[in-house]
Amino acid sequence: MAPYHSRSSARDNLRSVLAVAVFLTAAACAGVAEARYGAGQCSTVASIVSEELYSSLFLHKDDAACPAKGFYTYASFIRATRKFPKFGGAGDLVTRKREIAAFLAQISHETTGGWATAPDGPYSWGLCFKEEISPQSSYCDATNKEWPCYPGKSYHGRGPIQLSWNFNYGPAGQALGFDGLRNPELVANCSDTAFQTALWFWMTPRQPKPSCHQVMVGEYYPTTADTAANRTAGFGLITNIVNGGLECNIANDARVNSRIGFYRRYCQVLGVDVGSNLDCAHQLPYS
Repeated sequence: MAPYHSRSSARDNLRSVLAVAVFLTAAACAGVAEARYGAGQCSTVASIVSEELYSSLFLHKDDAACPAKGFYTYASFIRATRKFPKFGGAGDLVTRKREIAAFLAQISHETTGGWATAPDGPYSWGLCFKEEISPQSSYCDATNKEWPCYPGKSYHGRGPIQLSWNFNYGPAGQALGFDGLRNPELVANCSDTAFQTALWFWMTPRQPKPSCHQVMVGEYYPTTADTAANRTAGFGLITNIVNGGLECNIANDARVNSRIGFYRRYCQVLGVDVGSNLDCAHQLPYS
């Protein structure tokens, strides 16, 4: 039997070898990421959603029929996630996968070009549109003095989350380093900015709403008003945050069902269950 100190030395040597291996792996990861997606840390999301998987989720995003053809690239998505490292990086692996699935599901519905009998099914057509078609208004809330509308500009839906209204474009631009009020078109002209605005919306709480991220990672603590409105944690509350005023507190709403359909598909692909409270049929929307 070897002396104790020899076993200790062997263990220390093994730790050193493992430490070097981890360092080299991280360095290689950083090198690949920098070469392909720009400087910065390796994306936690990229370890879950590979480029191949991303392409399989959005089979038709680059079809000629999609106005966003060539716009929503995997590289832009990964670069955007690195600006928000907590996205897909909080909690255990199941929580991380479920959050990513929920985000991809919401942006898929917002930008879908699919229909019930579409090739490969309706849930293979996310990221087909990059801005709202035939907006009915300029989405200018003239009563909002903190983020005043700029003359001649429209704040209709753009990007993966279909960012809308001056009171969203203004703070999104401030947080991300562009003038969202004077140059809202950038969200439909720059794919990196488009994904960044979607993640900004996802990660940022706006009173009285929590952030979508907080809901998906277990950091949502309902207020008395939330409890009275039956706003329980789950994918349905995400829909309430995104578009509850038009879609929630309605039984069997087709738009809500579309969001859930995308979510079910992505959770299945990622190998996680969907969790509880999928819809918002019995939730009061935020005022």
